[in-house]
Amino acid sequence: MPSKYVIHTREVPDRFKALTKSGIIAWEEGCLKCAVCVKKQCVYGVYDNRGLDPQQMIDSIDNQCMNCYRCVQSCPRELIHKSSNPEFKAMGDIHWTPDIIARLWYQAQTGKIPVSGAGYPGPFTGPGFDSMWTDMSEIVRPTRDGIHGREYISTSIDIGSVPEHLMFTDSGDLACDEPGLLDIPLPIIFRLPSFGSISGETIKGWAMAARHLGILLALPSGMIKGDLEEYKSNLVPVYRAEDRITRLGDEIRMVKVIGDKSNKKLIDKVRNSYPDALVAVSIPLTKDSQEEILGLIRMGCSIFNLEGTFHGRSADDQSRFAKDDIRAIHQALVREGIRNNVTLLAGGGIAMAEHVAKALICGVDGVFIDFPILIALECRMCHRCQKGLSCPVEIEKAPPKWVSARTVNIMGAWHNQLLEIMGAMGIRECRRLRGEAGRAMFFEELDREIFGAMDKLEEGLELE
Repeated sequence: MPSKYVIHTREVPDRFKALTKSGIIAWEEGCLKCAVCVKKQCVYGVYDNRGLDPQQMIDSIDNQCMNCYRCVQSCPRELIHKSSNPEFKAMGDIHWTPDIIARLWYQAQTGKIPVSGAGYPGPFTGPGFDSMWTDMSEIVRPTRDGIHGREYISTSIDIGSVPEHLMFTDSGDLACDEPGLLDIPLPIIFRLPSFGSISGETIKGWAMAARHLGILLALPSGMIKGDLEEYKSNLVPVYRAEDRITRLGDEIRMVKVIGDKSNKKLIDKVRNSYPDALVAVSIPLTKDSQEEILGLIRMGCSIFNLEGTFHGRSADDQSRFAKDDIRAIHQALVREGIRNNVTLLAGGGIAMAEHVAKALICGVDGVFIDFPILIALECRMCHRCQKGLSCPVEIEKAPPKWVSARTVNIMGAWHNQLLEIMGAMGIRECRRLRGEAGRAMFFEELDREIFGAMDKLEEGLELE
């Protein structure tokens, strides 16, 4: 059995004060000047050293308030109020919500799982991955010493093609080529976000984190130079049709090509330049993805990056969610009897740790993540960088060690959440989670099964 994989985390403070969900409004007009003011009774002392951050124009009490509401309830003139922060509500969008961004900040700072003592206050179901519920009905005996105890739960995956059978010579040696597999300890690969205030120092920090975690970072091939040379074994160069194909060294273990079966020449050039590396082909998630993948398999491809949109939807139909396309592709490959010969990696819209587990249940082997590691660096998803405006938290100026530590923290929290889910389902091997749809419930299927026939009338049926 391999040694237990544990991600050690530590507190990594924010460089800027985080936006809070709510703030305090304290009116001075009408104050009775009570001898014992409720502000002096604050057990957290948030009013004692109140100050204003001149750079961000943020009142310190908004960040330090612990939301106990004692001052709000006890002020005799009701001069203290809690109100929603409009800046917080303006962050992100319908998919990358302010609450998700705030949770990612917390995980990057502490390396811990965000837990609400009041339970889950969110909706019962929702779009995309929110319509999936993991099924804990087959919980096995939990260990007395937790998820990092004596029982081994593996989160590693294999990338590559598994042959249908092996042939051996009379002397016991392999008579066929040795299977080309790449093992990584997490079902996660980093990649460069499509936008963001990103510098060379930022990318170096992500490369440091990838090496520390033992996983991979996908980058445009032209960026792999200078300070990134020493991280080549953890880097995945990405090539497009217009790129010049140049071999970056023997350390490269995996290469990604942006294209489809019409780009056969590009795929062949990359294979010739990297004969010992695995080659992944990135294709958009569309209604034709199944036929596209089958065509690429006939060309000898075995690793596919199924690319959804920024919001986790299909590339050709915004009304269709990526999870549904992933399930359809996985089931099609199962029907063809070639699922074990193929590695599927999903990308686009992976925002939380639960999305990783749910994507695996839908049928992929692993996922690409981009914006969670950007949000870990205090990104507010304000899109100012896309408008040519300065970043409010100056991500491009962050030192690589800080970037690496925050990225390791968020992966530590995600790893622990994946262990919790797998342990509760009684699954001790991440590879077994792939396509395990029986361990999940899908709202659309349950709704159709239970209520689908309620609007149908049969002959002889009397309505009261």
